[in-house]
Amino acid sequence: MPASISLSNLTLSAPDGRVLLSNIDLNFGPERTGLVGRNGVGKTTLLDLIAGRRTPQSGTVSVQGRVAMLRQTVQLTPDQCVIDLFGARHTLAALRRAEQGLATTDELADVDWTLDTRIASALERVELSTALDAPLTTLSGGQATRARLAALTFAEPDFLLLDEPTNNLDRAGREAVIDLLADWRHGAIIVSHDRELLETVDAIVELTSLEARRYGGNWSQYRARRDVELSAARHDLADAEKRVAEIDRKARETTERKARKDGAGAKQRAKGDMPRIAAGLRKDRAEDSGGENARLAERRRTQALELASAARQRIEVLRPFSVQLPSTHLPASRMVLRIEAADVGYASEALILRDLTFSISGPERVAITGPNGAGKTTLLKLVSGELSPSRGTVEVMTRFAMFDQAVGLLDASASILDNFRRINPNSGENACRAALARFMFRADAALQIVSSLSGGQLLRAGLACVLGGVTPPPLLILDEPTNHLDIASMEAVEAGLRAYDGALLVVSHDETFLEAIAIGRRLDLAAYTR
Repeated sequence: MPASISLSNLTLSAPDGRVLLSNIDLNFGPERTGLVGRNGVGKTTLLDLIAGRRTPQSGTVSVQGRVAMLRQTVQLTPDQCVIDLFGARHTLAALRRAEQGLATTDELADVDWTLDTRIASALERVELSTALDAPLTTLSGGQATRARLAALTFAEPDFLLLDEPTNNLDRAGREAVIDLLADWRHGAIIVSHDRELLETVDAIVELTSLEARRYGGNWSQYRARRDVELSAARHDLADAEKRVAEIDRKARETTERKARKDGAGAKQRAKGDMPRIAAGLRKDRAEDSGGENARLAERRRTQALELASAARQRIEVLRPFSVQLPSTHLPASRMVLRIEAADVGYASEALILRDLTFSISGPERVAITGPNGAGKTTLLKLVSGELSPSRGTVEVMTRFAMFDQAVGLLDASASILDNFRRINPNSGENACRAALARFMFRADAALQIVSSLSGGQLLRAGLACVLGGVTPPPLLILDEPTNHLDIASMEAVEAGLRAYDGALLVVSHDETFLEAIAIGRRLDLAAYTR
């Protein structure tokens, strides 16, 4: 029987009772499927259900074939080594004894003489060079992810279940994973916000608060279909609103005609021109007819309102984020940042960056590139003043805002609105509310405590508080701003940064993001780390 995964009438709730998945019907075959949707919508939960790690409240999960799952986080023990990921510690030990002539006859019968070559090939596919006896705790997060992915493919499962496989990887690591999956010819279900990776898949399944919907094709094809659906939803909303208005107009006209007719009949009865029995029958018929017309009009109006509500919900899911911002008034000739012959490192370590010379003038958009460990975050700390150079000079010649991954410029114990007031003390209440609404924090949403926000909401709140003031700072510094964001949040951040007219200094391994915010120049730190 061909490998397949089938989900039928699947329902699952979170521990707090919130329904995550409701009546989901999906089928997966031997193809690569990207699983997308906003954070918290249930993507990881769906993988757990398929892997048998969770049980649905109702419905069935049917898996034909072997599955292997890569999770975002894994608890490691100090004695675990790379070889343990492949489940081959004892097999490799027997091979080593056989090579030394120390194996028993029984061991020789079971020795896998190709084990070394096959494991090396699996590691090579993800471009990872490491000793098999290397403790996993000595690997970086990106190296560990690649080693675990190599072990999964080594086992040759029928389905890979991958939860954010490119998170925390540098450029080389991302490209290695993307290349591996581009060549994968079995089934794969990939939860990812990496649009470059999603360009390599065969289908997209989108989970929303409304449904699970499958789209054939890669990310670009999915987005094109979504644009068509958004246009259709807007057309449906316009039609439904037009129907409501037409029904209301006809109801008014009917009421007015009935009032005129009832008035004329009353006059006839008052004059005595109509027998009393006939007058009573006519009045009853008029009342019956009027009541039936009113009920019919109300049913039609209710149906039209329901169609309008459904169209609005669909538009809310599909509509891209856009924003307009005040200007920074940064002149093109204004020097923003100058670093001259700087050496920088930490007190207990050797220098990380040597003889760094770099400047930004006017509203330039600059990406800091290099592999993990090259000193990208160190450079941002140097610019922000958190670190001082041991040699050379650093001058920041304008106001700036630093966005680290925790968005530390916000007070986590205060509301979004209170943070906005603190950062923009000269803004009145209406200006505060309007600025936050532009970033989708409307009404009570602006009163949320920062510590309760998701990663995407947190970064959006930070941008709203910094960029929504009367005059935003002319320089923004961002350290991996898209890590752990869902695609909707990423696109909201991109829209905000596109609308910003100041200078940008950004660390990111996400090429799609860098392209979306119109990066014009790159500083490769490899030349300053030797």
